Amino acid sequence: MRLSKLILGIVFFVSLDCTRDLLADETATIQFARDVQPIFRRHCYRCHGRKNSEGGFQLSNRTSAFSESDSGVAPIQAGQPNESLLFGRLTDSSLGDVMPLDGDPLSRAEIATIRQWIEQGAEWPDTAADDRHWAYVKPGKSPLPNSEPQWGHNAIDAFVAAKLHEESLSPSPEADRGKLIRRVSLALIGLPPSPDEVERFVGDDSPDAYEKLVDRLLASEQYGERWAVRWLDVARYADSNGFQADQIRDSWAYRDYVIRAFNADMPFDRFVVEQLAGDLLPDATLDQKIATGFHRTPTCNVEAGVDPEGNRVNQVLDRVNTTGTVFLGTTLECCQCHDHKYDPFSQTDYYRLFAYFNNTPLEVKKTSGVTFDFVGPSMPLPISEAAQARYDAIQTEIKSLQQEQKALSKDKKEKKKTDKEKKRIQSAISRLRSEAKAIQQTTLVMVENEEPRTTRMLNRGDYLDPGDEVPVGTPETLHDLDGSLPPNRLGLAQWLVSEDNPLLARVTVNRWWAGFFGTGLVTTPEDFGTQGEPPTHPKLLDWLAVELMENGWSMKHIHKLIAMSATFRQSSHFSAGLRERDPSNRFYARGPRFRMPAELIRDNALAVSGLLQPEMYGPPIMPYQPNGIWRAVGRNAPKWKTATDEDRFRRGVYVVWRRAAPYPSFINFDAPDRAACTVQRPRTNTPLQALTLLNDPAYAEMAVALAQRMLSEAPSGEPHAVAEFGLRLCAAREPRPEEVDTLVRLYTEERKRIAQTPGLAVNRMTNMLSRLRQYDDNLQELAAWFAVANVLLNLDETITLN
Repeated sequence: MRLSKLILGIVFFVSLDCTRDLLADETATIQFARDVQPIFRRHCYRCHGRKNSEGGFQLSNRTSAFSESDSGVAPIQAGQPNESLLFGRLTDSSLGDVMPLDGDPLSRAEIATIRQWIEQGAEWPDTAADDRHWAYVKPGKSPLPNSEPQWGHNAIDAFVAAKLHEESLSPSPEADRGKLIRRVSLALIGLPPSPDEVERFVGDDSPDAYEKLVDRLLASEQYGERWAVRWLDVARYADSNGFQADQIRDSWAYRDYVIRAFNADMPFDRFVVEQLAGDLLPDATLDQKIATGFHRTPTCNVEAGVDPEGNRVNQVLDRVNTTGTVFLGTTLECCQCHDHKYDPFSQTDYYRLFAYFNNTPLEVKKTSGVTFDFVGPSMPLPISEAAQARYDAIQTEIKSLQQEQKALSKDKKEKKKTDKEKKRIQSAISRLRSEAKAIQQTTLVMVENEEPRTTRMLNRGDYLDPGDEVPVGTPETLHDLDGSLPPNRLGLAQWLVSEDNPLLARVTVNRWWAGFFGTGLVTTPEDFGTQGEPPTHPKLLDWLAVELMENGWSMKHIHKLIAMSATFRQSSHFSAGLRERDPSNRFYARGPRFRMPAELIRDNALAVSGLLQPEMYGPPIMPYQPNGIWRAVGRNAPKWKTATDEDRFRRGVYVVWRRAAPYPSFINFDAPDRAACTVQRPRTNTPLQALTLLNDPAYAEMAVALAQRMLSEAPSGEPHAVAEFGLRLCAAREPRPEEVDTLVRLYTEERKRIAQTPGLAVNRMTNMLSRLRQYDDNLQELAAWFAVANVLLNLDETITLN
């Protein structure tokens, strides 16, 4: 044993020295539960956890971690990282393969954390003896920490202030009033304030001015439109089937349901139940049935050669995986084939959940030869009496024409003439069917088979290789399943919304937090498991989760708390020192600052240009997009019909979403194709984004409208006044003189170039459709200000929630 320790001491010397510089403050106290145990869970428990003890020790058990292992030495020697086998196996390949064997090596920062913890005595308190991952323990409300007496408005600020104090940081001052109203407006309704709204708020010195603003925004109908975008991502909502044919299907009523539910502040637990099982509620209403469109959004393959049962199974797998991601923050996919490698979920757990969704009908059927059609369950939407009468009349006409077809088939008049009549009749039938479809809209809904299916484990996830039969059930590691709950989707939904569920409320408030700050308190919102990141503010996360449940699962209550907090209201400016200490704003020493989602960038540009059309709900819209985007190989391919009326100026939430070819300007700003659940969009920075804002005819049209607005609404036609007004529209703040001078210089140079180049103004503005006809007499002036407006819409500040 002495020789082993001597060898360890020698070989650890270099690795110990290499990690010395990795922690910014070597005097900081490393806490086991906060800093070390998450590393063990993420990297070590699968081999050295409760279920396994390879090498003769467990890192989930304090006694085992400090006792002699199979190698003859204890894995951890308190105060002596040089002699700790654990540290050596993490850093030194001369002792054997660097651990973990079946995963990526620990980061240098993680290794440094373990080294420093061991140096400090390897404290392992009794309170951390439970090896359950933090996310699987029911949240509780901790007492509020003592916060800065001069800072803070609610409990959120108390937790944030405590963390700032721990990190030797101070909060930033409150943002100026113009920026504050723009920030909270974009956060809550996804639209900027008007100049009049900014002026009124800046001039309102009453103590409750900001709270009145927040309440007004929460009561706005635009609130639901803004927050529905985030939910539609997780619901993988789209207007098409996916795959090669990618035909359009009707599901927009589900999108409208989500907007209405958020505007009405439907309790989130009720919202979840209706999403998963609205059709199974007693005396289910129309809206509750529409709500089940949540799980009617998976892709559906109608390509030649598809196996209808294989397609159905894939959709059920998608429903299980999405349920795990959205409501449990858990990546269940690998359990399709085997027990989860890192988290305490078994393959049996997975197929018990699968059984809840397995009682569904086929959604594709063969129509002829190798041709298949989408036949998934749908429901007609209500229509007026007049519309119903017309629909019935169309059906009568179709039947009459079909009788004519039959008669022609029996009659031998000349063949050429017969064929001509058949084509005429078929054309008339197609036209009538199109009219009928436009009148009688439908929406996709969940239904249950009358005869329940038997569910079996699928060996390696293969539906052609069924194994043992399994009943419905829930994961053993989570809260108990009440035996009185029905053994169907309704029972599953009621189990999910139980206040004993340790995950649902946490996962939900974390996603909402990300909507305000750009990232969640847990930065891996799709994965609260051991491979995910631990929360930066665990007590705050739990406090918000319990607060949600204690306040009727009110989404607007939590959103108001966040919006009212001093944390959210801070200036987003950060010094060089703060940039160095916390570049990602994980400690919240400043306000949020991040690029808006794709739909909000477009909505914001429409609003500041004065083009935004406020009409809500209804079938999806088709604004301008480049020609040929929807051209595809496949039968019944849908056609893009660019809207030329005011519909093209409606909000982005209403833009048609075809999975094979989503709206290109949205994709350029990182929107997903929605073929699968997306809980967090990436934020990239690419040349395509600048090219979109500069050259996309839709944005060019917005720039023309913004130029018109600047000319017509500025206090005077003097260039500095026009430029200043434009900047106020886009940034909702007081312009700096040098900024205005720069814009006026651009206007002057453009005005001169246009005057010296005959036809330039006409060429520049010729594609601006109806906007052009209103300004024929002042075309050169408009063309010059168009260049300025284009710059304003391209400002980083314009597309940033700041």
